[in-house]
Amino acid sequence: MSGWTAADIPDLQGRRAIVTGANSGIGYHTALQLARHGAAVVLACRSAERGQAAFDRIRAAAPGADLTLGSLDLADLASVRAFAARYGDAPLDILVNNAGVMALPRRTTADGFEMQFGTNHLGHFALTGLLLPALRAAASARVVTVTSGVAWSGRFRFDDLQGERRYSKWGAYGQAKLANLVFARELDRRVPEITSAAAHPGYAATNLQEAGPKMAGNSVMAKAMVLSNAVVAQPAAAGALPSLYAATAPGVEGGACYGPRLLQFRGSPAKVVTPPQAAKAGLGDRLWQVSETLTGVTYTPAPA
Repeated sequence: MSGWTAADIPDLQGRRAIVTGANSGIGYHTALQLARHGAAVVLACRSAERGQAAFDRIRAAAPGADLTLGSLDLADLASVRAFAARYGDAPLDILVNNAGVMALPRRTTADGFEMQFGTNHLGHFALTGLLLPALRAAASARVVTVTSGVAWSGRFRFDDLQGERRYSKWGAYGQAKLANLVFARELDRRVPEITSAAAHPGYAATNLQEAGPKMAGNSVMAKAMVLSNAVVAQPAAAGALPSLYAATAPGVEGGACYGPRLLQFRGSPAKVVTPPQAAKAGLGDRLWQVSETLTGVTYTPAPA
């Protein structure tokens, strides 16, 4: 049995989707397949130039696709608020929180947050909260938040979330990816009228792997990442399958995580085991309260 593929995505005519970081890699292939199967897709991208290039590629691959290019910088809460305001309250069926940065030298966002935690988690936390009315307006909305196998090594340092006293680029990445996983679980618990799940791509070839070394000026490591992607990684299109499964397949379990079947490394998507620290009692509550305080975005209860 070959397992679930993009050919198994159901007809999505009449459904609306937003994919963050849709200009390249996993986000691009997620947006492409949603569009090919009939969804109206908003490509939420930081770079207008790269976003337009992705828009044109998807339009060429899926003639007649209903596409919109949206400007979104998850490292700037003003940009997040502006994007959500432009989208409005039209029913939103699928939100894929995909965009992210990985293993960067320490940088800060426009709001002063450590870049990896600020972009990967806080930006998506704020975006999802601001789009909550639109998600609630859909008949059976899903939110998919992309995490990583590196979440297994993640630990929260609530006394130094922004890495101001001590910073490790991989430690910060693990914390951010664990936050993605905990957020997906907690969102499903707090907002039961939508289905929230996590997904991770396994080891997929994207530009993430070489971005960090390039920023650090380490050309040798950047070249090593390119070589590793070519030899070991599965294609980005395969890495997008867990996200697509979580967003569209019947029977997806809220709060669960979906990843590659083979050792969570590669292969067709399936429900996967998650790190035990993600289920630690009280962790979701603590992360939620910190995230609301830092972003200023509060998730209001559904109208009675």
